[in-house]
Amino acid sequence: MTNRLGRADVHIHTPASDGIDPLSAILDHVERSTDLDVIAITDHERIDAALAARTMARELGHRAEVVVGEEVSTLGGHLLALFIEERVRPLRSMRTTIAEIHEQGGLAIPAHPLVPYPLCAQGWVLRRLIADRDPRVRPDAIEAFNPTMLGRPWHGKVVRFAAEHGLATVGNSDAHAAFAVGTGWSTFPGRTADDLRAAIEAGTTRHHGSFHGTGRQFATFGGQLRKYTNDARASINATVRRDGTGRDLGYPGGRHRPPRFDEEWSARTGVAPDVRADAEHRVRAGAAPHAPDEAQNRDR
Repeated sequence: MTNRLGRADVHIHTPASDGIDPLSAILDHVERSTDLDVIAITDHERIDAALAARTMARELGHRAEVVVGEEVSTLGGHLLALFIEERVRPLRSMRTTIAEIHEQGGLAIPAHPLVPYPLCAQGWVLRRLIADRDPRVRPDAIEAFNPTMLGRPWHGKVVRFAAEHGLATVGNSDAHAAFAVGTGWSTFPGRTADDLRAAIEAGTTRHHGSFHGTGRQFATFGGQLRKYTNDARASINATVRRDGTGRDLGYPGGRHRPPRFDEEWSARTGVAPDVRADAEHRVRAGAAPHAPDEAQNRDR
């Protein structure tokens, strides 16, 4: 065992939201082509794929731990919720959203901040939260490295902002395709998800990465357009057939409605029935929306 720092990429998307590669491809890439110790699946407004990924990685005996996360759309910009077990409702103030994440024991990290775009937290929003007397509404870190077109032009400004306000920094890939996972990452003392959490809270993480090339970015955009077309076709066909299926959410059983693990896949991995039943229950719980936002996370 070497004394190298742990590596984590905690901003990854799957077909459950706007990613293009299935969980199997993402987990295989992490295992075979990276030296990441921790990853987080952070789909927009849902955690069912993240719960599935955590169970799949454990059952397959993969090296990297999977943290359950979500990229939450708040009125103040996108926010990464990490180490959560329940979906966080979108479209509320960032202050309220951070407090809710903390209430369930999670960490809150603004994604691709300071970019002059509605989906990104602006400096004045973050300054108010950092200066708030209530520690429950303060962000735990800031995404200082994001290799996408959103992150590249503003990277230096974000790094300076973090230093000025004493914020921990993380680097992430914001991957929407398997090949991009690990192009942005954080280093931290230790190797485990618990070590990563402790490092974020202690401010001892460091951000790293390489920016995406234009060609690969456009290739991903093209893949997303094909995905949206396939999703629409699958939804229409499912409505016509009424066969209890829908668009592919990227994990075994992700075509079922409601989404659930494919029992045959679980059987092939030799998972005990009680573990399989628990995994299926947790994925259904993660996919199910909280009232009163029932329509927000439902796939047809």
